Amino acid sequence: MSVPIVKQGDILVASIQAALSDKDLVELRDELAKRVGRFRSRGVVVDLTALDVLDSFATRTIRGIAYVTKLRGAETVVVGIQPEVAFAMVQLGLALDDVATALDLEEGLEVLRRPQGKGPAIAG
Repeated sequence: MSVPIVKQGDILVASIQAALSDKDLVELRDELAKRVGRFRSRGVVVDLTALDVLDSFATRTIRGIAYVTKLRGAETVVVGIQPEVAFAMVQLGLALDDVATALDLEEGLEVLRRPQGKGPAIAG
C-alpha cells in the first residue's frame, strides 16, 4: 500500500503523498473499508494536500471511499484540496457530492469529533 493510514483514536487518517494509479486508489478504498471494521473506526480523514491534480477516476474513487466507509459505520472527511485543484474540479464538472470536506487535517478531525447532529460541511 503506497498510502500511509494512521489510527488516531477512533479515526483513521489516510494521507495521500503523491499521485496514485487507479489500482492504488482502489486498494486504498478496499483497505480503508477493512480497517474501519477491524478498528471500529467512526471516522476517516482522506488528506489530499500533496495533490496538484485530481482526475475523474480519482474523484469518483474518493467519493466511493466516503460511501463505502459510511456503509461500514464511519463518516469520511476529505481535507486539503488545493485551490487550483478545486477550481479545475469545478471547471470539469467533478464533484464530491454528499462528501464532507475541510480545509486541513486539523479542521477535518474537528468535524469528525463534533457531536452527532452537528454534522460536517457537505461538498456539492
